[in-house]
Amino acid sequence: MTGFFTRMLAPPKAKERVRGRAAPRPDHCHVDIEGEPVRVAINWNPRASRYTLRLTGAVRQPVVTIPARGTLDEARAFLHRHRGWLKARLDALPVSVPLADGGLLPLRGEMLAIRHRPGRGLVRVERSEAGAVLVVPGDTAHLGRRVTDFLKREARADFEAATARYAAALGVSVKAIRLGDPSSRWGSCSSSGTISYSWRVVMAPPAVLDYLVAHEVAHLREMNHSPRFWKLVRQICPEMETAKTWLTRNGATLHAVGAV
Repeated sequence: MTGFFTRMLAPPKAKERVRGRAAPRPDHCHVDIEGEPVRVAINWNPRASRYTLRLTGAVRQPVVTIPARGTLDEARAFLHRHRGWLKARLDALPVSVPLADGGLLPLRGEMLAIRHRPGRGLVRVERSEAGAVLVVPGDTAHLGRRVTDFLKREARADFEAATARYAAALGVSVKAIRLGDPSSRWGSCSSSGTISYSWRVVMAPPAVLDYLVAHEVAHLREMNHSPRFWKLVRQICPEMETAKTWLTRNGATLHAVGAV
């Protein structure tokens, strides 16, 4: 998460109504920033006690949360007051990287040039004196999806190997491995033994993926973030601090790959 803004809820107002019934709740609104309308998704949250404005690394569209007693008019006023804050956060996001012929794609920390080739075949990495190329056969309309599927396959192979290695080192058992594309975390571990990872981490240097796996597998011994947990992670992953710093500084660039 790149940041959030919040404001406590004002005294309750009457609900907006249409012909005696509550008006339908929109799922988005717009705020004007330097003459340009910016789309803001709306999260109507009955458990919230305040207005909040958030922006995640994975989603370039901001989200405003409206509490139970809030109104759309108040939310718009809230957005208008904090449009400067929102602009600064949007400007700080990395530029989206399209998955297209001629573009560049990181894989395990190495930049690959994307090259489309007509005909059938598997997506693959080819190397020559000119450099490394990711060859993507097939219809250009499916290039982005084929590249994403390739990254997910590579990620699964790397995560499964690293998870098996660290689980053996700690003497723990992993029930299942799941891959996803979460916006606010790189991995998670359940008490039942299921570990989830973001497939995007396969684009980072291998040491970063190793750290993430060591972190999540260590939770099977310490389901917390206590000093004892961090000592355990540091013991099995000596490059922990370097990898954590890389994710903090560069994690948003991974979310920018393929972002629309």
